[in-house]
Amino acid sequence: MNHRFEHHRQPLASRRIFMMRMGRYLALSFSIIAGSLAIGVLGYHYTESLSWLDSLLNASMILGGMGPVDAIRTTPGKWFASFYALFAGMVLLVAVGVLIAPVFHRFLHRFHLEIDKSP
Repeated sequence: MNHRFEHHRQPLASRRIFMMRMGRYLALSFSIIAGSLAIGVLGYHYTESLSWLDSLLNASMILGGMGPVDAIRTTPGKWFASFYALFAGMVLLVAVGVLIAPVFHRFLHRFHLEIDKSP
């Protein structure tokens, strides 16, 4: 099965193919977020000596754009939290971009097909 998007001269992918594509891109987006969350959990656990649950909470809050829950007390923890916050902001943009790529492609492809049919 071809994992690429269809060329603009090819017909629009069927709804079934599109939904399968969306599933793959959803899984990829989820993987990006899960990997980033794991980095945050490990970072908070080892730089701030937080419990695994508190590390998960802090990493989730940063990744979700809410901010940390616990005060950062150590110098390595402050360095980690600074870089993780910047990293998390970029990860959110990348994950959303990956998720909407198939929808955006389908929109543009359909728009292009309609223009080709015009006189």
